[in-house]
Amino acid sequence: MNNEQVIELIRKYNEGIALKEEIRLVENWFVQQSELQQQQPEDLDYLKVKQQMWLNIDQQIERPIIERTVGFPPSRKSIWRYSIAAAAAVVLISMTAIWFYGNDENAAGPQIVKNDIHPGKNKAVLTLSDGRKISLTDALNGQLAQQEGVTISKTANGQLIYQIAPNASRKSSSEYNTIEAPRGGQWQVILPDGSKVFLNASSSLKYPVSFAAKERKVELKGEAYFEIFHNKKSPFRVLAKGQTVEVLGTHFNIMSYDDEKTVKTTLLSGSVKVSANAGNAAKGIEFLILKPGEQAQVSPGNMKVINDVDLEDVLAWKNGYFKFNENLQSIMTKVSRWYDVEVVYESQPDPDFKFKGEISRDKNVSELLNMLDYTGNVHFKIEGRRIIVKK
Repeated sequence: MNNEQVIELIRKYNEGIALKEEIRLVENWFVQQSELQQQQPEDLDYLKVKQQMWLNIDQQIERPIIERTVGFPPSRKSIWRYSIAAAAAVVLISMTAIWFYGNDENAAGPQIVKNDIHPGKNKAVLTLSDGRKISLTDALNGQLAQQEGVTISKTANGQLIYQIAPNASRKSSSEYNTIEAPRGGQWQVILPDGSKVFLNASSSLKYPVSFAAKERKVELKGEAYFEIFHNKKSPFRVLAKGQTVEVLGTHFNIMSYDDEKTVKTTLLSGSVKVSANAGNAAKGIEFLILKPGEQAQVSPGNMKVINDVDLEDVLAWKNGYFKFNENLQSIMTKVSRWYDVEVVYESQPDPDFKFKGEISRDKNVSELLNMLDYTGNVHFKIEGRRIIVKK
């Protein structure tokens, strides 16, 4: 079987359209690769092989990476994905990784597995307007509360749903609820108007029990993906760390963590208006209008539009995987939120060295760290809920 046939077979397997015989062939092939891990050739110069492996792959289209798991939460089986160039090097990659774990006393693998940390999950806390707190993680599925003719329910797949009773008045509410997904958590909420909001880890959303007739307004801290129900008579506004995003009906993502210097609003469909709040406006720029595929970046005194945005990168968290094309500090910030860990650096890594790859957010932290470790530029050790980054 040549490289192109291998790629086509794996593509069909990943997309769920492979025949039974093709599925058996792919899975048997991976079993064979696993069996290679028992081999540790004595004449293999690990350092030379590893350096050559990464040199070869870097010269091609992409490195071998973990295939993403699509959905929220992740639900599909992960599998190694290869470019044509990487497929040809699969045996070399397997042997290199095996030799690394079997012979390098400083390798992070065994230590990481020993002290492994599980990934985040559907976890959130709902704070009602009267101060009551409901752990959505522990609450039973079904109706949780009623407020002003609005029923609040929890579903089995990590959703919080607000439903207005048919005979309830549609006046605006002065009562606000807050849903918070802590570190190591995520949640989805369907607002009273039917809009959907996906909350990332370490994020919260404050919103009225029922929206006003002429305006729908919420407040975001952290990161969320919005699917806004269209209503031209009632614009939807999101207040997020020094900016306001105004839409009628569209899909967009806002990243506005307190520990990030820049607020990033990325548009997938429709149109949005991004305005900087008082004290954050850029000189000569009052607002930005985004088209699909564009991203607004707002920081104190600076507003700009980025056109060449990798939308898969932006939405990776919502679709259940990490996608990296960035430096180690940026990656470990995401890791700390999702796995609820503290990251400690023994020495500051090179900010210009970028790691590239994908891996499911459903994996234990060891698999993610091992993927980064293979480059040879960084090593890790886990102590409790602390990840130590070593040279």
